[in-house]
Amino acid sequence: MEYQNTIKEAFELEGVGLHYGVKTKIKVLPAPPNHGIVFKRTDLGDNALIPANIKYVTHTERGTILKNKDYSVATVEHLMSALYGCQIDNALIEVNGPEIPIMDGSAYPFVEKILSVGIKEQSEPAKFFTLSRIIRYTNKEQNIELIAIPDEKFSVNVLIDYNSTVIANQYAILNNIKDYPQEISKARTFVFFRELEYLYKKNLIKGGDVDNAIVILDNEVSKEEVDRIADLFHKPHLDIAPHRGILNNVELHYPNEPARHKLLDLIGDLALLGKRLKARIIAMKPGHTVNIEFGRKLLDIYEKEQARKLPFEVDLSKDPVFDINDIKKILPHRPPFLLVDKILEMTDNVVIGMKNVTMNEAFFVGHFPDEPVMPGVLQIEAMAQTGGILLLEAVDNPENYLTYFLKVDKVKFKKKVVPGDTLVFRLELISPIKRGIATMKGEGFVNGQLVIEGELTAMISRKPVKAK
Repeated sequence: MEYQNTIKEAFELEGVGLHYGVKTKIKVLPAPPNHGIVFKRTDLGDNALIPANIKYVTHTERGTILKNKDYSVATVEHLMSALYGCQIDNALIEVNGPEIPIMDGSAYPFVEKILSVGIKEQSEPAKFFTLSRIIRYTNKEQNIELIAIPDEKFSVNVLIDYNSTVIANQYAILNNIKDYPQEISKARTFVFFRELEYLYKKNLIKGGDVDNAIVILDNEVSKEEVDRIADLFHKPHLDIAPHRGILNNVELHYPNEPARHKLLDLIGDLALLGKRLKARIIAMKPGHTVNIEFGRKLLDIYEKEQARKLPFEVDLSKDPVFDINDIKKILPHRPPFLLVDKILEMTDNVVIGMKNVTMNEAFFVGHFPDEPVMPGVLQIEAMAQTGGILLLEAVDNPENYLTYFLKVDKVKFKKKVVPGDTLVFRLELISPIKRGIATMKGEGFVNGQLVIEGELTAMISRKPVKAK
């Protein structure tokens, strides 16, 4: 079993935010199990908390911004990517300004600090985000596609295509999250020189610098044009001559560093799902906006599937403990009044049974012709028959006994049961069987939703002996 992690000790980092250009300090502190990742704007008071959750994302242009009420924090993706890459599940991040520092434009400064203070395994099991099927997100106009494939581990494949002579098609892959610190975390953010003036006019990248971003020249420009853009950003002129390639002529950490950085960003955005993802992610031309839209689609499907899950573990597809023929040997009921199809699981105290509700049920002829609904009294009967099997299996030679229900109490109907529903009943003994009398708590579910509950008291009685 994998367990949740936090950091062993707090650490601090300070730097300028990429977009606002404001110098801020962050302090990352250990947090207890099930805390999750939470940001705290210390400049706005003790209650300025912002959960690192995709539901709180408000903007995604050139970065990911979270907002809770009146509190926001920007450019969280590199830090979130570092935390996920190091498998940190719980941390409190104090920040004294509106944006996480950009540092060198990668996640490595955060990873370096995490590894230096150490990772602490905690007592609670790790929480996983699992998929039951392949999920796709597409934007045909921009030739964008993101795919999540169910898997036992997390891996990412990324393909980027900028129609550029400098970075045309690039591909990056992460097969094992343990390789993240060395293979992904050092990949720096990048920007095309032709975009700089546009971004400046959009009031973005005020803190951008050749020290925290790779500036790509995919067209020849004059030295005067480079100097003009430097003046726009109030940056010193570069001594090097402009040429097609990397403006500041830095040495790349990886030959496909832009693709690896897009993979880094994708991990940071998907980390906002709040759980460790068990899936293979394949992304063609990812970016913050589509990453978040994809993540929201994953979360929506996941939450709907979770809502349909039963509150107890049972495999509806496995071979039953008793099939319909076995049940007929135990219960005296016969169609159309035999209302349990399978017994899925049974212990000394608990029984789980199933009833497939079809349009062929005799009672739908009159209840009701235009709006068929399973009568509540028959739901109780189906639940009672399921419980009756539990009681009869507690005696020797159950075929010689009957169950008579003495009392039905605290019954509540939560939702209609209609043709096509599969009713799953769970009954549990409230107290041991005494003198042939037992009381059980019963619940019935459809698609994971509680539709009926109540308490049933029954008596086990030997069948009357027929006179010869």
